[in-house]
Amino acid sequence: GRPTRRACVRRAAAVAAGVAAALVLVLVLGVAASGAAVAAAGDTSAARQLERFAAQSGAAAQPSRGRAFFTSTHGREWSCASCHGESPTSAGRHAATGKAIDPLAPAANAAAFTDSAKVDKWFRRNCRDVTGRECTAAEKADVMAWLLSLGR
Repeated sequence: GRPTRRACVRRAAAVAAGVAAALVLVLVLGVAASGAAVAAAGDTSAARQLERFAAQSGAAAQPSRGRAFFTSTHGREWSCASCHGESPTSAGRHAATGKAIDPLAPAANAAAFTDSAKVDKWFRRNCRDVTGRECTAAEKADVMAWLLSLGR
């Protein structure tokens, strides 16, 4: 037959307990994930990014090549300087959208290049806009070396 009222109440209580446990698990995992995201932001420094790209390229970075890369159009419409400005120690403005861009040079922006995921994302996106391809590790190292030399 039909379940008793007591059995229905027990079943409802068990389901509620299961839902509560699932919610607690989701909250715990959510907090852990957000903590990981917070830990990732600020996980590095501009100097460590330079070391990483130089190691990947197998060559010493050259600031003069970085400046030349930054200010050249590479056969396309934009250079890095089109948005970041000829002097990346000052704020820039996106060439298409007009959106303000924080200074790129670490001496002028302490948060610049301190999040590895963002560094990789923005190099990938911006290099495609400027060169039509991803930048090489040597190009990234050269640009980083030049940016780190500014404002010293």
